Amino acid sequence: MPKTVILGAARTPIGKMGGGLASLDATELGGIAIRAALERAGVEPEQVGHVVMGQVLQAGQGQIPSRQAQIKAGIPKEVSSETVNKVCASGLRASVILDQAIRAGEVEVGVGGGMESMSQAPYLLPGARFGYRMGDAKMLDAMVHDGLTNPFSGKQMFVEATEVGDELEMTRADLDRWALRSHELALKATDEGRLPEEIVPVTVKGRKGDTVVEVDEGPRRDTSLEKLAALPGLVGKDGSHTAGNSPGVNDGGGALVLTSEEWASANGKE
Repeated sequence: MPKTVILGAARTPIGKMGGGLASLDATELGGIAIRAALERAGVEPEQVGHVVMGQVLQAGQGQIPSRQAQIKAGIPKEVSSETVNKVCASGLRASVILDQAIRAGEVEVGVGGGMESMSQAPYLLPGARFGYRMGDAKMLDAMVHDGLTNPFSGKQMFVEATEVGDELEMTRADLDRWALRSHELALKATDEGRLPEEIVPVTVKGRKGDTVVEVDEGPRRDTSLEKLAALPGLVGKDGSHTAGNSPGVNDGGGALVLTSEEWASANGKE
């Protein structure tokens, strides 16, 4: 059975909702990441045999977002493609599917990853197709409805996270310490110039000219345990999860170039 190896990887900066990447849709972000990953791997777009990209918020994105991203990255339209939705694990699952295809001998070279634009998630009008005869109509936020709400319990993810954290006896102090550690490590890597190894700068066109986004927008230099501790809980005043120790609402894309060890050796890849 072939063994899978990683030839290259790249990601965009991670933008905040409404931030520097808000004007780009998910397929544009995914395409940028795919193109950069191929360049870093030294693989031509024509050598790719399959593309698998994860995306949660696909409403309004159009057919097969992964194919849109691959075309924007320069991969020929003849290359097969599929889009995966496994919520937070979508990008990881995409890479696992590609790994399985390579080990099964179905694919020699492929691209796997994930892409998301929470900024561009649309609002939905259920029932609008046939008209509203009378009364008020409800509008759904696709970001919250499709991405952040458990369809079985109706609870949002921060509620579910708080309940699971309580079951596992994770304290507010534990979560705040981990959050601070994450900020500090991200900023340390930024200051030491290590992140350009993985980040591809993104040029965003605007009315006043182009803007280049090249650093993650989430890490905060002014945070501290004291500031984190002062934030109210998302579930109850003393809840363990807060806006400071929970995942952000973000935009970005990332991609891996995977191949079989045999193909890599035959093509002079280390």
